[in-house]
Amino acid sequence: MEKCRVTFHPMGKVIEVNKGENLLNVARKAGINIDAPCGGKGSCGKCRVIIEKGEVTTQPTTELTPEEKAMGYYLACATTVESDLEVKVPIESLVETLKIVDAAEMKKKRHAVLENALEERIRAEGLNISPNVKKVYLELDPPNLDDNISDLERIKRALRGQENIDDVYCTINSMRKLANTLRNNDWKITLTLSNANNNLEIINIEGGNTTDRLYGLAIDIGTTSVAVCLVNLLNGAVIESSSAYNAQVTCGADVISRIIYAGKEEGKNLNQLRKLVVKSINELIVEMVDEVGISPEEISSIVASGNTTMTQLFLATDPQYIRLEPYIPTVTYTPPIKASNFFLKANPEAYVYCSPNVASYVGGDITAGVLASGIWQSETITLFADLGTNGEIVFGNKDWMMTCACSAGPAFEGGEISHGMRAATGAIDHVSIDRTSREPKYTVIGESKPKGICGSGLIDVISEMLLSGIMDRRGKIVRELNIPRIRVDEESGLAEYVLAWAEETETNRDITISEVDLDNFIRAKGAVYSGCQTLIESMGMDFSMVEKVLIAGGIGSHLAIEPSVVIGLLPDIADESFSFIGNSSLTGSYLILLSQEMKAKVEEIAAQMTYVELSVYPGYMDSFVSSLFLPHTDLEAFPRVKNLLGE
Repeated sequence: MEKCRVTFHPMGKVIEVNKGENLLNVARKAGINIDAPCGGKGSCGKCRVIIEKGEVTTQPTTELTPEEKAMGYYLACATTVESDLEVKVPIESLVETLKIVDAAEMKKKRHAVLENALEERIRAEGLNISPNVKKVYLELDPPNLDDNISDLERIKRALRGQENIDDVYCTINSMRKLANTLRNNDWKITLTLSNANNNLEIINIEGGNTTDRLYGLAIDIGTTSVAVCLVNLLNGAVIESSSAYNAQVTCGADVISRIIYAGKEEGKNLNQLRKLVVKSINELIVEMVDEVGISPEEISSIVASGNTTMTQLFLATDPQYIRLEPYIPTVTYTPPIKASNFFLKANPEAYVYCSPNVASYVGGDITAGVLASGIWQSETITLFADLGTNGEIVFGNKDWMMTCACSAGPAFEGGEISHGMRAATGAIDHVSIDRTSREPKYTVIGESKPKGICGSGLIDVISEMLLSGIMDRRGKIVRELNIPRIRVDEESGLAEYVLAWAEETETNRDITISEVDLDNFIRAKGAVYSGCQTLIESMGMDFSMVEKVLIAGGIGSHLAIEPSVVIGLLPDIADESFSFIGNSSLTGSYLILLSQEMKAKVEEIAAQMTYVELSVYPGYMDSFVSSLFLPHTDLEAFPRVKNLLGE
């Protein structure tokens, strides 16, 4: 097989591969994480590279303009290597540049908001802080010829006398540290004891009295991003928090793309996906412990919540049967597992607890979210929707809970949108359009130049395009307006609206909303609305009987109600019915981390929820098709929108 050398710039990485290999796969092998939300299907247009030298074969695409093609741009996923290559990877194509890094002041404010929200949950629940780990300080009598029992038996004897603990197991790592730690610290030590798996274990031994230091991690493993909190387990204080893109986005933006990817290369891809998410988490852990000045080994307990696919990829269990009828996950519940099995940067003997899943598409992020929302203890009939990369919905109260998942795709977090991005610095988050001139005004997170547009910005701009007559209720741009911001691609025949001109942006590229973007987003919002409608109707009820609507997910902190109703994402009910609860998966992880009672409760919640499989539910597809208009084919269900449109 003929070999070719591929050099990637500006990183200077060189790799030798077989002629005919896919360029996106070559980049992955070289450790270069090129953004590919569509999983390499050629439909997102984000894996752009410039071929500076060499020969390639490429597939036709409408994702590149004639001007970009003339400049040497190619889609890596649609390109194969035919000779030695020199490849330039633009900064906007790299996942590393998508790390959610905010300015220091902005990060400080974001952390303060999160800290207040989480600690408020402790107060709201009247939570008795009872983590599954604790520390015990011991001052031991040194051995002598008359008292010559082993070091471990000496510790067990002290625990019986001081703590009334009769039975304790010592892990091998602690055992290896035992002799020297005792003798180097004058027989004064602190033990970290864990009962995460219903057996009391010594998982760490430290010299001196360190009972004032006990740390844990709450983790949300999202499809698009990962969020981690470092928590003081003694008082529940959130010491540090951080988030970043889930590096798995290089293998597809949605769970289906990743499931398909995991099934290739005889298990190698599955292991790669596991390594990518662990890498994302570990980078955040290192960042936080360095900031605080503690050792990763001081992290003694971990709770992680993610959807069913993310949980199985974290566990490195094959997820392929999740997408095949009858849609069965490998596991819905796993007992706590040692951190060493995940290669996490924490005490290797610390236990990791994954929040329980319900079904293939309703996972631990939702059970943790329901725990955080309080639905399980309320008589109020509540609709809970987590608007992330997947759309998961729960309907009910303390007596009953129905749940389903809809294939919304990653549009709410900017995936499969030509200039979409997560709600981070540089994202356009709010938009208004003048009704006469059709000129836009927008705000940008971090008050920087815009790099793209996030979910809330997309909802705003679509609502404004509808109300200003730039597009019709089918999501088609009105070309007859003949204004500079509306243009039609000659090759594809598709129209787009220019939201920000190149000179205004960080990337020096126009930020546009195309008819393909509109179609993707309308399908996503239609999936959510029809999922909610189907779930409610399965109980013989309608939207008028919903007393409270809780919106979870990253989009919730920026979402405006009226534009969401205008496009038909949310039902047209009273504004005061809506509440936004942010990252409920992370909040639920935090509560479970701090309380063994909450751990038991989340398992009860998972067992209580009744799952509805929408793909085979009678009437769902009719409801979905009816939702593929703005706001809906049934305009009578949206009286305020009907009034705004003058119909």
